[in-house]
Amino acid sequence: MSGGSDLPVCPLLNLPPMGDHLIQRFDSASALAAGVAGLWIERLACRHASAPVFTVALPGGRIARDLFGSTARIAAERGVSLRDVAFFWGDERCVAPEDRESNFRAAHEGLLAPMRVPAARIHRIRGELQPEVAARDAAAELVRLAPAGAAGRPALDLVFLGMGEDGHVASLFPGESDAVMDSAAIYRAVTASKPPPRRITLGYGVLAAAREVWVLASGPGKEAALRESLQPEGTTPLARLIRLRERTAVFTDIA
Repeated sequence: MSGGSDLPVCPLLNLPPMGDHLIQRFDSASALAAGVAGLWIERLACRHASAPVFTVALPGGRIARDLFGSTARIAAERGVSLRDVAFFWGDERCVAPEDRESNFRAAHEGLLAPMRVPAARIHRIRGELQPEVAARDAAAELVRLAPAGAAGRPALDLVFLGMGEDGHVASLFPGESDAVMDSAAIYRAVTASKPPPRRITLGYGVLAAAREVWVLASGPGKEAALRESLQPEGTTPLARLIRLRERTAVFTDIA
């Protein structure tokens, strides 16, 4: 199993472990977003004392917008700056940054612009380029800024992931071959099973190497996928990721 480098970090989370994952339930999507945002701000305050830059990969999806708004609000309330955070993305759609489908646009409007994050700290995936070119450039940028972790892969401090109705995370969807899933690619171009189909995503190896992975599983219609993902022999992309890591935190509003 992987789990990042040996650099000192704050204790993961004050939650009871359930095998290879932690789980915390909230009563609503808004409570989930606020709770996770608060934990992230605490993590930033803890890590700033020992590391000059905190590297994070942001998610897409509906719950991400709630997370961004809650993070901006709580950071402002607590006087925590995000100027020492280097922002990456777990995945991106192959669209222009101003497109409504862009994961970057959602983060920029909800978090980066309100918090006045310096442009030098924002390392978006350039979805307007050819997918293979965008994946190559995004990988080079992550390798340049994130220290090497397991198997020499860049080790992000924290990766946020949503979960889809089929258990997909980032743009890692069910049905990929073993050879594709085991690819050593840091970012790779994929064809998704939902629109828009052309996307760039982090690979399993980099997600496994991250110091922490926090999954936000929110919304109706995902009960079966979450249940399957938390089984030791689950077959969803999230289940595979959990098996690759020593510990993955799951936050959910699903009963």
